[in-house]
Amino acid sequence: MKKAVWKKFRKLAVTMLMFLTALIICMPVILLVSGSLKGTDELSSGLAPVLGDANYMAEFGLLPRYPTLRHYLELLFDTPEYYVVFGNSLKIVIGTLAGQLLVGIPSAWAFARFTFPGRKILFTIYTILMMMPFSVTMLSSYLVLHDLSLLDNLWGIILPGVFSTFPVFIMYRGFCGIPKGLLEAARVDGAGEFQIFIHMGLPLGSAGIGSALVLGFLEYFSLIEQPLAFLKNKSLWPLSLYLPQIGLSDAGYAFAASAAALIPAVFVFLLGQDYLEKGIIATGMKE
Repeated sequence: MKKAVWKKFRKLAVTMLMFLTALIICMPVILLVSGSLKGTDELSSGLAPVLGDANYMAEFGLLPRYPTLRHYLELLFDTPEYYVVFGNSLKIVIGTLAGQLLVGIPSAWAFARFTFPGRKILFTIYTILMMMPFSVTMLSSYLVLHDLSLLDNLWGIILPGVFSTFPVFIMYRGFCGIPKGLLEAARVDGAGEFQIFIHMGLPLGSAGIGSALVLGFLEYFSLIEQPLAFLKNKSLWPLSLYLPQIGLSDAGYAFAASAAALIPAVFVFLLGQDYLEKGIIATGMKE
């Protein structure tokens, strides 16, 4: 009897601990949505000590005193520049991911399923490049884009992302999980390499491809360093650079814009969650 009671208590304690942990992790998003529903006066008085010159303690209640959708209406109907920067973000994301599919999938398949001289060395170089932060490659990237006349151009952000090594690594692990016997059986039946790639490689490696797309969307939809370094024209800025420019006087609008920017990322994550989990599991498997 005591063991049963102790087991239930332990289960309840673990559940409560996980709930509190999840609540703490989600608190920034909760405060973001709450702030987007607060009036201008309430936000100004609460955030003035942080963003203004007030000397009193900052106050930011979890729930708005007088909820309003005014900031969302301003965002959707009175702010055309928001659609411009949002469109820039979508152009960067769609262009980069489409290019990664065209370049990354064949590259990952070649690394996973073909043996050629220098294969391991080349893949090691790929892995090393994947671990390099942007600050290390920023100068060389700037010089290359300058010579190609791609500075202050969205293609200067898209093309380096197309040839990123990270999606190749993720998809490579997914293709490595395909049983060799299955591919050999297809060859015995007379299937060519291209047919095997199209009809077996792509469907069976969809977990790695899907996880690479989800992670790529989340990364390139929130790019900051590359656009800040390579784009001077503010009309080309993505959403991630537009939001920090909003000041205290537009705090409500900033909250609403940030909350709206979360919607595509959350939608893509929920849509590709299964692929993401399978792809992460595949990256931990040995060859």
